[in-house]
Amino acid sequence: MSPMSGEITDNRGRGEAGWHWPSVHPEGRKYALIVAGAALVFALLAWETFAWPLGFLSLCVLAFFRDPQRVTPQGDNLIIAPADGLVTLIRRVDPPRELVLDDGTGAPGLGSAPVTRISIFMSVFDVHINRAPVGGTVRRVVYIPGRFLNADLDKASEENERQHILIERSDGVRIGLTQIAGLIARRIVPFIKPGDILAAGQRVGLIRFGSRVDVYLPEGTEPKVVLGQSVIAGETVLAELGAEPVIEGITH
Repeated sequence: MSPMSGEITDNRGRGEAGWHWPSVHPEGRKYALIVAGAALVFALLAWETFAWPLGFLSLCVLAFFRDPQRVTPQGDNLIIAPADGLVTLIRRVDPPRELVLDDGTGAPGLGSAPVTRISIFMSVFDVHINRAPVGGTVRRVVYIPGRFLNADLDKASEENERQHILIERSDGVRIGLTQIAGLIARRIVPFIKPGDILAAGQRVGLIRFGSRVDVYLPEGTEPKVVLGQSVIAGETVLAELGAEPVIEGITH
């Protein structure tokens, strides 16, 4: 997979800007068409009690699978948010064993030492296209079947259906992220495979109907976000490699 392409914009006015309707990912178009078709059938039968709600539901499906353009900050040491949503957990944890153990390919995984995990919870109102936090080569994509607990719970990282992704930068630094299904989410859809080369902010997959994404920061790197902060996939800077700032926020 080739790196993400797009127009260059900067802080000196280069590029173009304008509002437009976001595109809808192909994964969602088929569902919207099915629901819209059912609404049309009920409308033709003059069963408006069913036709109008189904017509509205088809619009909701299109909104859920929206895929807006994003402007990704450029910087050698930046780690970018892989998901839209709310930062609900920041804590030191052991990295997932699937990203640590030898997978037989010869490519190294994450170290076994505890790391900082940032958890981003996506509600049904958030964009559900997930993006690469850094540029590099995909070393692992590991799917794990599991339960469908509330994705906001800490134990969802170990018990829910999930997919681990390991990306290695050109300098050898490895970043892990985990897509986690939730109460309503029932399928994780990958867009990538091992060996693909990604640009920071490139689309890597989606999770249907509410879920969570965990990011595992390298040793010596602290978050540049705080609990309760809303982040935007492909745009918000989660952390900077090697930086350990103390950041405080005030809720209002």
